[in-house]
Amino acid sequence: MKFRKVTAIIRPEYLEAVEESLKKLVVPGISVTKVKGFGEHIDFFKPDWLCQHVRIEVFIDVGRAEKVAAAIMDAAHTGEEGDGIIAVLPVESVYHIRTKEKCHYEVCK
Repeated sequence: MKFRKVTAIIRPEYLEAVEESLKKLVVPGISVTKVKGFGEHIDFFKPDWLCQHVRIEVFIDVGRAEKVAAAIMDAAHTGEEGDGIIAVLPVESVYHIRTKEKCHYEVCK
């Protein structure tokens, strides 16, 4: 089975809405991390310009990756600078540490 990694960096206040959207899609799991950075939107009032955001990562089969990206965009979109970004990347392999087995779609769904 081929996998994709969907990584989204969004505004923290939209995390709950994104989580609900991903639950409705029955994704196999997500990882959430607090991050700082700047891109289109810069906090000029801070000496380092960094803004608080949240990074969400989802490993999903290739056929569902674009639906996951679309769900995140729909839930996190405001139309303002600083809404964030989404990257969909190919994944070579996924393993379960507990079993030391390569993950297949039937196991990861």
